[in-house]
Amino acid sequence: MDFKQFFEQMRGKRIALCGIGVSNTPLVMSFLSQGAKVTVCDRRNREQIGDLADELESAGAKLCLGEHYLDHLEAEIIFRTPGMSFHLPELEAARKKGIAVTSEMEVFFDLCPATIFAVTGSDGKTTTTTLIAKMLEAEGKTVHVGGNIGTPLLPRIAEIKPEDFVVVELSSFQLISMRKGPDVAVVTNVAPNHLDIHKDMDEYVAAKKNIVLHQNAFSRTVLNRDNEITESFREDVRGQSLGFSMERKLHNGAWLDENGLLHMAYRGMDVPILHRDEIAVIGDHNVANYLAAITAVWGYVGVDSICRVAREFKGVEHRIELIRELDGVKYYNDSIASSPTRTIAGLKAFRSPVILIAGGYDKHIPFEPMVPYILDKVKMLILCGATADKIEACVRNHPDYHGKPEIVRVQDLKEAAQTARKNATAGDVVTLSPACASFDAFPNFAARGNYFKEVVEAL
Repeated sequence: MDFKQFFEQMRGKRIALCGIGVSNTPLVMSFLSQGAKVTVCDRRNREQIGDLADELESAGAKLCLGEHYLDHLEAEIIFRTPGMSFHLPELEAARKKGIAVTSEMEVFFDLCPATIFAVTGSDGKTTTTTLIAKMLEAEGKTVHVGGNIGTPLLPRIAEIKPEDFVVVELSSFQLISMRKGPDVAVVTNVAPNHLDIHKDMDEYVAAKKNIVLHQNAFSRTVLNRDNEITESFREDVRGQSLGFSMERKLHNGAWLDENGLLHMAYRGMDVPILHRDEIAVIGDHNVANYLAAITAVWGYVGVDSICRVAREFKGVEHRIELIRELDGVKYYNDSIASSPTRTIAGLKAFRSPVILIAGGYDKHIPFEPMVPYILDKVKMLILCGATADKIEACVRNHPDYHGKPEIVRVQDLKEAAQTARKNATAGDVVTLSPACASFDAFPNFAARGNYFKEVVEAL
């Protein structure tokens, strides 16, 4: 079915879109313009939604708002927003009634005429997705970026041509219900994450594996050979199986040698590409992201395009983003570090003494794995937010903790930045790398990062 047939079938259908978010608002307008009867359901009240409520109603949508927004899902098709749990009782009840429950990304995969690259993982998704898109663009390709980043793709389906390329970042929440695979799938790594929403780690891993399970024999799969869980996905690969590694030489995929040179091994050839020092963004984790992206685009993109992106791309906002240097101290915004593994990656990127600002919303992920890195890298640990007690207890209870780093408690990020300023000396690094989500104080990691940048610029 092409998109014209799909939208023709939607004419007159009763559609409920759950959650007025980034992906659903353009979708509402799209379906209304095609003659569908759209109800928009959202937990927030009219006052919280603001002018958007009037805009949606003026366009012809019916609104169902407030705490009981899912109580009366009288529709033929329900679109859930990516952050909404697949197993919500109201959605389970709808499925039992024979109501189709889907998402923007599921339908887009069914209708997309172009080659699709899809990236998932616990860490590195956004940077790897961005790198793949930039490498394809450097080669002169027309590229559409979406999923967790960019703009919703289904409302733009008419613009996408068969010769184009689509690059999407997919979360576990999107993948849990996906039943179609991309042409090129990349799994950067899998580590504990989102355990506050998933039933358990097994469900989280199973959701990630969905990116591989529905590919066909003509697809490409790129897996992190240094990560035990992603390595285990290899047995389910049906098409071309490639990997990337920071730790060992590969015969099918990109790898880093002991001298810091990135190689691509493919079909019996091993091609040296560039030295890691030529990559503009810092950190081992970003070298790994480059290895993943190189493996994904190999054959679609030439070495010159790959190298140009490596030398020119300065990184994605909120990912070890240099805010400013003040009195010889560099201040970084690493707000994307919403899990311990991300914070570890951030700490490993620095060679200078670190003042670490951490803490936030509790996703029920253990903090113990990052403590050795804190003890090794951090001269002062500044904690705030809901998880401050847990993180402090993990550090103090470690057998190698003997009073260093100093642990300081503050009320908020403004006080954290001011405290760091008072205690930092020339040559130090101050980084917001929270190891937690932002929801105890901010709507998302970007809002947290933007606020931190404001208070650091004001120092």
